[in-house]
Amino acid sequence: MEKKIVVIGMGYVGIPCAALLADVKGFDVTGVQRRSERSGWKIECLNSGKNPFEGEEPGLSELIARVVKKGSFRVTDDISVCQEADTILIDVQTPTDENRIPQYLSLRQVCAGIGKHMKKGTLVILESTVAPGTTQNIVQHILEENSGLKAGEDFYLAFSYERVMPGKLIEYIVNLPRVVGGIDAKSTELTVELYRRIVKAEITPTECLTAELAKTVENAYRDVNSAFANEMALVCENMGVNVFKLREIINSRHDRHMHLPGAGVGGHCLPKDTWLLRYGLAEYGVENAETDLIALARRVNDSMPIHMSRLVERALAEKAREVAGSRVAILGVAYLEDSDDTRNTPALPLIAALQARGAEMIAHDPYVKRFPELTIPLTSSLEQALKGADCAAIVTKHRPYYEMDIEWARSLMRTPVIVDGRNVLVADKVVAAGFLYHGIGKG
Repeated sequence: MEKKIVVIGMGYVGIPCAALLADVKGFDVTGVQRRSERSGWKIECLNSGKNPFEGEEPGLSELIARVVKKGSFRVTDDISVCQEADTILIDVQTPTDENRIPQYLSLRQVCAGIGKHMKKGTLVILESTVAPGTTQNIVQHILEENSGLKAGEDFYLAFSYERVMPGKLIEYIVNLPRVVGGIDAKSTELTVELYRRIVKAEITPTECLTAELAKTVENAYRDVNSAFANEMALVCENMGVNVFKLREIINSRHDRHMHLPGAGVGGHCLPKDTWLLRYGLAEYGVENAETDLIALARRVNDSMPIHMSRLVERALAEKAREVAGSRVAILGVAYLEDSDDTRNTPALPLIAALQARGAEMIAHDPYVKRFPELTIPLTSSLEQALKGADCAAIVTKHRPYYEMDIEWARSLMRTPVIVDGRNVLVADKVVAAGFLYHGIGKG
């Protein structure tokens, strides 16, 4: 018997998950995507069998083409398709606002829509990262209110978080361990059974709150480690030491793993999951939980694009140039190398800081084609970006920047200054080519 699955939210999680499920014999999958100026174009793109992501995603284009061709996957903007679904996956964004409060407008709207259309016996799985307690305190309540059904009796509900990363979407869904937390034993059992069809790694069943906490704590852990690396980079700059050589020495011991420092920490998860964790604690009435460390780590990581702007200012000053009136080429606006994902990219606060100082700027990215939030020109031509520039600031370690001909770059720029935020270039070679070179973590 054919199982009908609906995946709501065609983003970096929803698309690969939907395509993998559609490749399973006996599964028929419909993706739901809101039709908007920013993302509505994905509907036609996916229905034509094409991959909407510009970055490198091994296997995804072939998978999408295959499941669309065989008729087991299509996309619509009509949430009423939920009325035929046996399983519904929710993969919408859950951002935080400037006050670090979760913004669940999309999540609430989607849950209300599901509730109005879902049938008895449906399994609903929340994959979006949320504050601990959200699945039962918000999602379950909205589903019950709009459906007239009772969770655990008339329908089933679970939280199972994603661990994807642009550039490795399929690999991480298939090969990384999965955590499943249902609101009851039956919800957990059904969800584990579904993921076993596409996940080759271990699947750990637990209860809902533990699964929600696991996601936010895991990302807070990563954020703290990144903050330590970034802070040590600042120490090394002041001490005249190369932090990357220091990192090699530390990590030569097999049980040490100092993270890489850089121009900032971006992506959909790390910049917000610390605040989701803290918000969940507050909502649960936990008053004595000390979470100062993770909050401080977040502030350290948020400060790195500002530090990058100061390096640009310092380097230009060494060439007797003011930031005001100088042309700065921002190399990379995606938050992650060789991807087109711009969510919470450190490029934006860097650009804002330099704009406030009067810099003229242009951005280059080989993968990003659409970026409505960008306030400066965006080009896919590295030559256009570098021509007449007084400083090239490397924000993302895209492969083309490693391969850049330094002599060629020097011939294009008005002032030979490079500020390397990702340890992309070899300082000695850049200096030998006539550049003034500054890099994060390089004293």
